[in-house]
Amino acid sequence: MLGSVRTLDRQEDDVAKYLFHGSYTQAGIQGVLKDGGTGRRKAVDALATSIGGSVESMYWAFGADDFYVIADLPSHAAAAALAATTGAAGAVNISTVVLLTSDDMDEAIKLHPNYRAPGA
Repeated sequence: MLGSVRTLDRQEDDVAKYLFHGSYTQAGIQGVLKDGGTGRRKAVDALATSIGGSVESMYWAFGADDFYVIADLPSHAAAAALAATTGAAGAVNISTVVLLTSDDMDEAIKLHPNYRAPGA
């Protein structure tokens, strides 16, 4: 196991969870039709493993987004590399969301940032 998610100040062996979602281009859906869901899952697993991570889950869906992937990755740089690599291939339009745990939120709340709302 790569580690556990504890706080916003991650230790070296900790990983973060990311949600990747997006839509296939015409070439991308042709690849899914050729490889099938299992083939695409293997490719996504291999991609995550190549940058020190793993895929927790992968789903296909109806609607604006064709796929959802939750991955454990070692850094924001690894997440950016995954998104950039898949986007550059031209088969998907991808978005990335950093997922936070309840411990992450507790750590964020402890920061107490100073903020003045507009017009206040």
